[in-house]
Amino acid sequence: MWHRALLIFLLLPLICGPVQAEDRLIRIGVLSHRGSLATYETWSPTATYLGRVIQGHDFEVVPLDFSEVDPAVKFGQVDFILANPGIYVNLEVRYRISRIATLNNLVGQNTNNVFGGVIFTRRDRRDINTLEDIKGKSLMAVAASSLGGFQMSWREMHARGLDPYRDSSSFSFGGIHDEVVRAVRDGRVEVGMIRTDILERMAAAGQIKLADFKIINPKVNPGFLLSRSTRLYPEWPFSKVLHTSNELAQQVAIALLNMPKNHPAAQAGNYAGWTIPLDYQSVHDLFKELHLPPYEYMGRFTLADAMKKYWYWILVALVFLVFMLLMTTWVARLNRELKKAKLHLERQYELILNSVADGIIGVDLDGNTTFANRAMTQITGWSVADLIGRNQHEILHHTRADGTPHPAEQCPVYATCHDQIPRFVEDDIFWRKDGSSFPVEYSSTPIRDEQSKTVGSVVVFRDISDRKRISEEARQHQDDLAHVARLSTMGEMASGIAHEINQPLTAITANAQACIRMLESHSGETERIIDVMERIGSQASRAGEIIRHLRQFVKKEQPELSCIDINEVIKEVITLLRTEINRFDVSVRLELDGRIGEVMALHVQIDQVIMNLARNAIEAMADNQDRERLLHIATSSEADNYVRVTVTDTGPGLNPTVADELFNPFVTTKPNGMGLGLSISQGIIEAHKGRIFVEPAEGGGARFVFLLPTSREQ
Repeated sequence: MWHRALLIFLLLPLICGPVQAEDRLIRIGVLSHRGSLATYETWSPTATYLGRVIQGHDFEVVPLDFSEVDPAVKFGQVDFILANPGIYVNLEVRYRISRIATLNNLVGQNTNNVFGGVIFTRRDRRDINTLEDIKGKSLMAVAASSLGGFQMSWREMHARGLDPYRDSSSFSFGGIHDEVVRAVRDGRVEVGMIRTDILERMAAAGQIKLADFKIINPKVNPGFLLSRSTRLYPEWPFSKVLHTSNELAQQVAIALLNMPKNHPAAQAGNYAGWTIPLDYQSVHDLFKELHLPPYEYMGRFTLADAMKKYWYWILVALVFLVFMLLMTTWVARLNRELKKAKLHLERQYELILNSVADGIIGVDLDGNTTFANRAMTQITGWSVADLIGRNQHEILHHTRADGTPHPAEQCPVYATCHDQIPRFVEDDIFWRKDGSSFPVEYSSTPIRDEQSKTVGSVVVFRDISDRKRISEEARQHQDDLAHVARLSTMGEMASGIAHEINQPLTAITANAQACIRMLESHSGETERIIDVMERIGSQASRAGEIIRHLRQFVKKEQPELSCIDINEVIKEVITLLRTEINRFDVSVRLELDGRIGEVMALHVQIDQVIMNLARNAIEAMADNQDRERLLHIATSSEADNYVRVTVTDTGPGLNPTVADELFNPFVTTKPNGMGLGLSISQGIIEAHKGRIFVEPAEGGGARFVFLLPTSREQ
């Protein structure tokens, strides 16, 4: 396609410019290998097409049989010639014609710009199956100058030591392809020679049945679906004769190359457009082998002839050989130096690999290990000999942490080899030679060759056992610290909670004594006694609820997530803070959205966060004298499946210089505070994949907000 675009680009100015040549009739000589009538029907639409595209000229088809082609070109009776490649090669040598396009032949739905010859006989001739069986049989070809109809087949016979003139019982020419086919069909000759596509075209026209014929010396090519007995040669060229102007030839060439495959002219000619001129050297080789014109006088060429004719080039070749000998010696020395440098680099490479504490392995596209460093063998227990050439996934990565098999198609290392995308895995496991596993983090990076083609990947991994142990100890320390903070909070709230519990106990005592007196007086006030007993039960339930919340808050909960209702947690915290709320005369306003859903969390830790924020808010409002003390707690749904909890107070607000450091350990605004409450709260929320931050509150005060993912997101 790019050749065609380039040709059009170069010739475009010639087409677009005004054509000053006078109008005249342009004659296209066409080899009439199937008869003059068929030639007119096939090629006249092409001539009409050229006349429409190229203004100022009319084009006419001139049918020529095999004997008329040479004189028509010799005496200038045609301006262009369309003939088989054999005739073209002779005309090219004798009269300097030049090809401007090559035909794309069409048979059925198949398009070819090459063709061959067909040697065939009748299907019922069981005695003719190979080329050797032709000996002594009657033969018919199209014409002595027919490339597809004789010369191609002759070359194949010549390669088997056969001569159609000498080894046949009779040898004749039919003049056109159709006549050869009919002669074989009717039994007038035993073997025929034609070009490819003739049998298929006649069968499509209903003139013959393909099943009646048998191909001798059949050849198969996946890209060429027609029956053939010979090798393939380029299709017919469209050529200009010497006297035709280059300007007109350029216009004709562009018109032919631009013809659509489905143009009516192409359909009439049973072809699929034209392509750029092909190489016809294979036709030259055929004529040289058979000593056919223009190579009929080609004799022996001795060494003395070569020395005499080509002494200059032989001298140049000798000088070149001496030069190449010197260059070869120099290149050999360079190769030795390069091998030494390569060996030195390989040793440096090995030293660098072995000096790295992380394990490193190379993996090819099949997942097999190509190299490994010393740290790899020390960490896993596998030796380099165990690893090289073996599948890394089956050795190191075959099983997940829970014991289930790890499919190879889900392995990140395989994925990197296939999509060339680097990957980093933070937490996975590898397996040692002794069958034990260890936690790792690793990266998989594609390896590319000089052409930037991926040839594998390099895996760098690190044993993170110590890091995970330290992380677990830090988490345990955080849990212990949070537990101590809860106990400290309860210590600070002890007197208030005791008072809160004492109230229902006092009421229970008073009601119990009243009930005893009524029973001793035998007054018979049964309903009143029942009412007193119900009040005793209610106060006992109240005291029990407070104690249950208290026990849940101070216990050291196991680190197991569960679905909890944030709204219920807030209500439990308010119950525990009721004494402080009453003592500081704080109003509580709860705006709890019942549609927010549950979250996956540790109940005690979320209790602690809300408790810390609520107590901080109450203590911040303790000194309010002229403003309402209001604790506002609200819940709502946030985008991306998050629950939003806000705790707002009407205190003096936060100092901007302190606000940025509130969540750091030991930072506090309380005179006797330790500065751990908000730091612990931040650690809890972030461990739950959430966020905690401060927002400005309307009308003063402070507003703390934390977000937690819902159970669906978790």
